[in-house]
Amino acid sequence: MLANLSIGSMVIILTVVIHTLGLIAVTQATGRLVARFRMHGRRSRILAMSTVVLGVFAVMSVEIWLWALCYAIVGAAPDFSTALYLSTVTFSTVGYGDVVPVAEWRLLAGLEGINGFLLIGWSTAYLVAAGTRIGPFHAGEHF
Repeated sequence: MLANLSIGSMVIILTVVIHTLGLIAVTQATGRLVARFRMHGRRSRILAMSTVVLGVFAVMSVEIWLWALCYAIVGAAPDFSTALYLSTVTFSTVGYGDVVPVAEWRLLAGLEGINGFLLIGWSTAYLVAAGTRIGPFHAGEHF
C-alpha cells in the first residue's frame, strides 16, 4: 500500500506540473494565434477555441501516457498497450472494468481516477474561461 501511495503521489505531482505548464503554453500559443490573425469574427473565435481544445487534449494525453508508463514499469498491466488503455479509461473515470490492474496496484489506479477527475475539472474551468474570453461566448451575451 505504501508503494501505491508513494508512486501515486509522485505521478500526481508530475501531472499537476505538466497540467500547469501545459495550460500556460496553450494560453500563450492561443494568444499568439489571436494576435497574429487578428481574430475578431465568429469563424476566428471558433478557430481559437478549437486550438484551445486540442491543446488541452494534448496536455491530458501526456498525463495519461505518464500514468500508462508508470503501470508498465511496476507491472500493473501485462503490456504497454493494455497499460495505456487502462490509464485512459481510469483517468477519464469511464472505468469499463474490462481491464483491471493486478491486485497489488489497484490503489494506484484509484489515485489516477481521482487525479483525472480533478484535472478534467480544471480543464473544464479553463475551457469555460477561454470560451468567454476569446471564444464564441461572451459574458452576458448567451446566458
